[in-house]
Amino acid sequence: MERLHILAFTHRNLNVSEIGRLHIELDKQKEVLSAFKSALQLDELMFLSTCNRVEFIFTTDQVVDTKFIHNFFATLYPHLDEEVIHCFTTNNEQYEALGAVNHLLSVASSIDSMIVGEREIITQVRKSFEDCKAFGLTGDTIRLVMRFTIETAKRVYTETSIATKPVSVVSLAYHTLKNKRVPLDARVVIVGAGVTNTNMSKFLKKHGFKNFTVFNRTLSKAEKLADDLNGTALPLTELKNFKGGFDVLITCTGSDNHLISPEIYTNLVGTDQDKKIVIDIAIPHDLSPEIKNMYPVDHISVDYLQEISNKNLQERAKEVEHVEEIIQEALFNYKEAYKQRNVEIAMRQVPQKMKEIKSTALEHVFAEEMSALDDDSRETVEKILAYMEKKYISVPMKMAKEILLKS
Repeated sequence: MERLHILAFTHRNLNVSEIGRLHIELDKQKEVLSAFKSALQLDELMFLSTCNRVEFIFTTDQVVDTKFIHNFFATLYPHLDEEVIHCFTTNNEQYEALGAVNHLLSVASSIDSMIVGEREIITQVRKSFEDCKAFGLTGDTIRLVMRFTIETAKRVYTETSIATKPVSVVSLAYHTLKNKRVPLDARVVIVGAGVTNTNMSKFLKKHGFKNFTVFNRTLSKAEKLADDLNGTALPLTELKNFKGGFDVLITCTGSDNHLISPEIYTNLVGTDQDKKIVIDIAIPHDLSPEIKNMYPVDHISVDYLQEISNKNLQERAKEVEHVEEIIQEALFNYKEAYKQRNVEIAMRQVPQKMKEIKSTALEHVFAEEMSALDDDSRETVEKILAYMEKKYISVPMKMAKEILLKS
């Protein structure tokens, strides 16, 4: 177990842009990581890369000290200068042996994430393992660790409510809208084509909404989002002239002022006096506060969503203790499984050795005696030997496991 090591980079020790320099494109991973594993003479290797985390899980008999770690990153990233290599050498989190197993269980169970309860991480961990296994990088040690990691994470998400309440603003915005039972053919106007609105739009499209109009300062970005939604794209300058009406307005821009003024809103609604839903995820708000006094508006603001998010995070935090109990149980079970696996590996040559001994006895040592026997007697002797061979294999293996489990 002492051969298992992890070098991790997360939001705790590097910013996202720095972590990004460690990413390796999937189509290059097999070639790059295979050559790297060979160059450093690592026994096993797994590479985990997400938007805010990069981790290297590996096994080796070498001493993992500062010199080793410096050589690790200098070999894997030869295009980076010495200053950057030094940064990675000194700013990683190191785990080994059972501490490494505990870390992986915590990662996959999301209590090590930037957002506790982030269910996506279990999928990312599983896929990273499957990719590295397919590349021929992993072996028995990482396989056993990942089996317990995935099983434990599944149990965490099944037996606790760590991930039941959404905490991202986008997810909360969608769930709030869904609870209002808006018809799927509602007219949805989207102002801004940045990451937030793009993610929100994916939720809407996935759940059946189909009537979209996208406005953005850069028309090409509006067109890209509109293409994904099978909608219409218009430049932001045309918002004040838009006559198509809306039922839901989703806005998130980087404007310093209230982008949607009373004049623009009046033009957007025209003579339609029905109550409108406005999801305003911008900071500061895109919707002018005067509008809520002039028109019936169901304003879902980022402040409102953040308040819910904070409450949900508090609820998730209460579940962390329960999750940690599950992880500790999994650690105990892993140690027992690890001992048993070591016995199996140590004794897997016993069956072959027994077959060789039996063959030597029959064909050489007692060859004359066997040839003097009739067919029935020879068959009886072979049956006795086969029975003894089977028992001789199973008994010591069972005894060895029992001894190890008591230790």
